[in-house]
Amino acid sequence: MRTQSCHARVIGALVGCTALVLSVTATASAQPQSRPAASRDLGRQVLGANDGWAADGTGTTGGSAADAAHVYTVTTWAEFKAALAAGGSAPKIVKVKGVIDAVAEGCDAFAAPGYDFDAYLAKYSPKAWGLDTDLSAEPDDSPEGLRRASAAAQDQAIKANVPANTTIVGVGRNAGFKGVSLQIKAVDNVIVRNLAFESPIDCFPQWDPTDGTKGNWNSEYDTAVVYGSTHVWLDHNTFSDGSHPDSAAPTYFGMLYQQHDGELDIVRGADLVTASWNVFSDHDKTILIGNSDSESTAAGDRGHLRATFHHNLFSGLVERAPRVRFGQVDSYNNHFVANGDYSYSFGIGKESRLVAEHNAFTLPQGISAAKVLKRWNVSPLTAADNYVNGVKTDLIAVHNAEIPAETLQSGAGWTPTLRTRVDPTTAVPRIVDCGAGAGRLG
Repeated sequence: MRTQSCHARVIGALVGCTALVLSVTATASAQPQSRPAASRDLGRQVLGANDGWAADGTGTTGGSAADAAHVYTVTTWAEFKAALAAGGSAPKIVKVKGVIDAVAEGCDAFAAPGYDFDAYLAKYSPKAWGLDTDLSAEPDDSPEGLRRASAAAQDQAIKANVPANTTIVGVGRNAGFKGVSLQIKAVDNVIVRNLAFESPIDCFPQWDPTDGTKGNWNSEYDTAVVYGSTHVWLDHNTFSDGSHPDSAAPTYFGMLYQQHDGELDIVRGADLVTASWNVFSDHDKTILIGNSDSESTAAGDRGHLRATFHHNLFSGLVERAPRVRFGQVDSYNNHFVANGDYSYSFGIGKESRLVAEHNAFTLPQGISAAKVLKRWNVSPLTAADNYVNGVKTDLIAVHNAEIPAETLQSGAGWTPTLRTRVDPTTAVPRIVDCGAGAGRLG
């Protein structure tokens, strides 16, 4: 039996959706440990006990204890960055009202004097430059040097460093960011909720002639980066490519002019992260946990990169939902809705210990359930009670039967205990589609 499409389920059954929300609320009320603190002010709410890895140890309270002097309401990019910088690591609440655009003036505002994209294309085309030499030695006054200077200006402009003990929350149903890269780096205790993020575009991607057999365009800027940080809760947010989908991007030198990187990276020893009730949609390389197999980074990643994903909607994605290295990752009660561009959902990377249970997958005709899992390295995982198009499916067995050259091992070697309500898997598509994403909290 094939489950209803996301559109039909959400648009065609609003009454049922409302009844479901009321039912879920009543259930949660009977289990207060599964809910944030009861304050009606979103900025004062904290992560509930046992709600994923971010609840471990001291838990995650963000800026909930902020005094009145450290509560800010912002409507512009300048106000937002100023609020983050004020008061150091004292508890603070930053309330975002409306949509804040970090690149409202357009990419030309970041271009270095003399930068010319047509000149860049002319000099570095495979016919003129070849495919054997990268551009790292190009001087500052070359087209590549001017591109680097332009990229540095954009980097400085669109990144926002989030301090410890901070809550960032959207006000109402239409709050969010365009073109912003949130940097949650080397801090503890951060909450981000009720915000719609349109992925930043790299205004100045770099051409790398040596990337693959044909060369490739490489871009920067993740929407949110959790880098060496701990106790981070991302809840009821929406991440998408918005008005700049890859499908609308041009090709140069026969390759897609890629202007997007990831939507969420959890890297460099980051730990204790919970991502709940978010929507990740219409993107290619979505979530990366652990950014390298190299021993230089492995030393800081082993024993860390613990993350929980529950009640998230992953829709129209190509891959990495997530791709995991090293971490103990718990993924349960999520809904994955694929389209024809689908590559895989779970990437099994070096020394990863993924538990993927009670998830629902809606795959189009012609897409096999064997593609849900992708083996990058030999690492065991647990995958139980998952449903594909309404049918209970052993994802490991299906994968191994159809892709025997990439056999997966069953048994992650650990059992998640930091879970709250686990919903019946058959109900997950309806519950998640009705409840996930920005604008659902107020």
